Amino acid sequence: MKAIAQSEGRKFPKWQKVVGVILGLYLSACSASQSSNNNSKPNVVTTSTVINDWTQRVGGDEIELTGILQPGADPHVYEPVPKDSIAFEKADLIIYNGYNLEPGLIKMMNAAGINARKLAVGEVVKPLQLDKEGKTVPDPHVWGDVENAIVMVNAIRDELTKLSPADKAEFTQNAAEFTAQLKQLDSWTNQQIATIPKDNRRLVTTHDAFQYYAKAYGLQVFGTLIGISTEEQPSAQTVRKLSDSIKQTGVPAIFAETTINPALIKTVAQESGAKLAPRSLYSDSIGAPGSDGDSYIKMIESNTRTIVEALGGRYTPFQPSTATKS
Repeated sequence: MKAIAQSEGRKFPKWQKVVGVILGLYLSACSASQSSNNNSKPNVVTTSTVINDWTQRVGGDEIELTGILQPGADPHVYEPVPKDSIAFEKADLIIYNGYNLEPGLIKMMNAAGINARKLAVGEVVKPLQLDKEGKTVPDPHVWGDVENAIVMVNAIRDELTKLSPADKAEFTQNAAEFTAQLKQLDSWTNQQIATIPKDNRRLVTTHDAFQYYAKAYGLQVFGTLIGISTEEQPSAQTVRKLSDSIKQTGVPAIFAETTINPALIKTVAQESGAKLAPRSLYSDSIGAPGSDGDSYIKMIESNTRTIVEALGGRYTPFQPSTATKS
């Protein structure tokens, strides 16, 4: 007992006490850090709103998701801000469209110091080739064909599985449910466009964003004011030529887009005598929350309704089966 009492009453030098405190804090911090890392979810960053919608559907609650572009933003002309660089630097995975859809963000993403895994999900699809200033370039608007969307959703599933193998079952199930609904959407869109009189199946839009949609569902892109990028500015001659062509062929309606100022396409409508469709098309972005295009599926449904009603078809609302309904 005496020996124990002497041991308990022994005083340690101050430096030993300080070292003990520091060591305790260090071990506590390491333990907390390991716990945090073990519990943390993969940090995934997306560029376009369409890709963000797909990634949310596949990743669900198993990922931390940050979308750079907000609904209604135009990826062609978006100028990155410092917080975008921070998001990229913190990312474990960046999913972007590619084919130069979002040039400013692609340039920032490829800057030194950003070491995240990267998936150009649009580039898993073989592109249509379009003419731009005398050069052939890939058309980046690949999501217009819902079959392409299915391919890209499955690519996102595979990349998320590589990033977090433990969540493979959840990613696989989420992707399967989503693609089942997309297959129904693809079939429904074909059926809707087929109700438009054949002579009316021509699209005139502000910019050339609907080639994939038109090719997939039996329409002709008759004319656009500008090419595949909204950075371009149409000349007065372009406006006049398009107006004259519409007059000569009797195109019944032309379409504005939600991400582009409608002033010039309104001018074309006035000069050609064609009706401007009362609803705008969603081209490079889904709609704001609560709008009729605030998801990819609703975006395609809204565009199809707008086109069918304006060109003389018979629109029937999209009603996915209960088994795949979100």
